[in-house]
Amino acid sequence: MAAITYKCPNCGGGLVFDPGTQKYKCEYCLSLFDQQELEDTGPDREDPGQWTEGNHGQEEALRRQSGPVEAVSCICPSCGAQVVTDETTAATFCYYCHNPVVIEGRLKGGYHPDYVIPFSIDRKQAEEIFRNWIGGKRFVPRDFYSPRQVESMTGVYFPYWLYSCQVDGRMDAEGIRMRVWDAGNLRYTEQKIYQVSRSGRMEVENVARNALKKNNVRLSEGVLPFLPEGRKPFHMSYLTGFQAERRDMEAGELAAEVEREVKNQAASRLRESADGYSSLRIKAQTEEIENARWYYGLFPVWTLTYKSPRDGKIYYFALNGQTGKVCGELPVDRKRLAALFLAVFLPLLILFLMGGYFL
Repeated sequence: MAAITYKCPNCGGGLVFDPGTQKYKCEYCLSLFDQQELEDTGPDREDPGQWTEGNHGQEEALRRQSGPVEAVSCICPSCGAQVVTDETTAATFCYYCHNPVVIEGRLKGGYHPDYVIPFSIDRKQAEEIFRNWIGGKRFVPRDFYSPRQVESMTGVYFPYWLYSCQVDGRMDAEGIRMRVWDAGNLRYTEQKIYQVSRSGRMEVENVARNALKKNNVRLSEGVLPFLPEGRKPFHMSYLTGFQAERRDMEAGELAAEVEREVKNQAASRLRESADGYSSLRIKAQTEEIENARWYYGLFPVWTLTYKSPRDGKIYYFALNGQTGKVCGELPVDRKRLAALFLAVFLPLLILFLMGGYFL
């Protein structure tokens, strides 16, 4: 399996993608390079002299063994250390020299993404958003937002499938209009029945679904949506300085659920277009999907996880690395809740009991 690092042409230091400038930055000499400059000098040029490959073909050899592959190793091109990952990781860091490593073979062939949305929010901004989000939460364990915990926040490119299509829908129904009025001592009811037909075509664009089995779906889909105008043609260089995961779910596994969702949405819009009736009775309704298309993309998410020492449950914080949308599940510090009870409710209870005694 080929491991790639992008080197600064000026000093040989490792390059990382900088969300603030949308360029590639050398953390040693602080040089900046745009995408074209990197392609002219880096491994995307497909010049073997510009990059180092280690353990080529090792993953394929492991795959020929019986049973699933759980871990794969490659050689860091910077220091020669062995980097061990699981079989879906496509970008990581060397644990010894800390240089970013892109595992090139993971994203070739059918696994080559159509799009990437680069990070727009850098680590400093992500940590600030996290602190603002946690600021108003009183009963969260301090360990969840300790400096050491915040430092473990990780920028990850998660894999997503994107679905687009057109839906042709038709609805035949009976619309009923009711009118009630009083005249003297009598109440009159008038009912008019109308034949209602509606048809139309709905354009569906970029319905996103998590494409990694080990992901917490609430985490990966809770940060949706991503803005499609931020998509760029995929280059491995965008992954430098971040972690990245390759998909292990195919579009066919998600098709039935997504098709059901878009059909239900089309049916709902047809019903909404037949307003002005007291009630609507559907007689026939069809939705036909045409020109279905699937695209595969890697999109940016800042993640922070916390394992509760009390029950072992995993809690998480996730931040859309493009839009800043936040989702998460917070642990509760039961000791702090108990302290609040003792400080507030217990004295009130004592006063109440004392009041009853003196009565």
